[in-house]
Amino acid sequence: MRRLIIDPLFVVAVGLSIVSLPLLLLAVAFASRYVPGKWRPLRVVWFFFLYLAVDALAVMALFALWVATGFGWRLQADWSQSTHYRLFGWALRRVVASAEFTFKVRTISDRNLPAPVGSSPRPVLVLSRHAGPGDSMLLMDGIMHRARRRPRIVLKEFFKWDPSVDILLHRIPSAFVPLEQEAGDRVLEAIEDMSATMGSEDAFVIFPEGGNYTLKRHVRAIQKLREIGRLDLAERAEELENTLPPKPKGVMTALASAPEQTDVVFIGHVGLEGLVSPGDLWRSMPIDTQIATKLWYVPSENLPPVEEQETWLYDMWAEIDSWISDKLSDTAEVFDEHDALL
Repeated sequence: MRRLIIDPLFVVAVGLSIVSLPLLLLAVAFASRYVPGKWRPLRVVWFFFLYLAVDALAVMALFALWVATGFGWRLQADWSQSTHYRLFGWALRRVVASAEFTFKVRTISDRNLPAPVGSSPRPVLVLSRHAGPGDSMLLMDGIMHRARRRPRIVLKEFFKWDPSVDILLHRIPSAFVPLEQEAGDRVLEAIEDMSATMGSEDAFVIFPEGGNYTLKRHVRAIQKLREIGRLDLAERAEELENTLPPKPKGVMTALASAPEQTDVVFIGHVGLEGLVSPGDLWRSMPIDTQIATKLWYVPSENLPPVEEQETWLYDMWAEIDSWISDKLSDTAEVFDEHDALL
């Protein structure tokens, strides 16, 4: 139903909306004068339209690629996969660049992901903090355009309702998993498959926390660790101030099934913590913030043995959590100095 009815209607609807766009923008711009903030409604409408326009263009390009591959017969050919990744990168760059401009968001990084270098590049397992809206999109964009890697990811089935995401990620290595709590085995199977089939230019992205940080989720995670008898991990989880305790099972599954020489990159980022709900986004717009990121690179030769990986993961997460606290403290000091000057 999505592919045959919803997706074509979506493309037609976006095309028709272009006709009314000038009048819509004028009306929204007029209304924005009476809404507190710097053109909040206009910013939202413009970004939303551009996102839908990119989505619709990607769907049309995907249909053309389906025809060009013999109506799907050669979708897995090397040239087809490369073309699909280029389309993925183009769409990501358009959306991320628009978000950076529209909402005044800037990203700085201590270092980039290791890119394929020399005659024997390695696959990379990326373990990232999960916080704030859009961090997955920003991370994917960085992997493709800064590290020149091919990202692969396991994501919720809910995202199938985005037409281009549904079609594109079914053609390149990715996996959709159910939203139900009982889907744990299917998630691990998807992680195992994504990790085992990595090539030298691939980067498999995992969010070990499983979701954005909230105090409620943090307390629930600690309670669950106590219920299963892992008091040692519960104590370590209580020390985390900005992140949820990582879930070792998915990470260990990925490491166990990955090719022999697979490096690991941990990613921490700061800047979107206060933007959890749509209301937070609306009140903060334009966001006007700088997202700081830091990468910890662990070559395959330095990976711990299986029996030490759980402790190692918690150690690394504690370091990321501490780095986040330092960054938030620096930001607070800057704001304090600014307020004192005012």
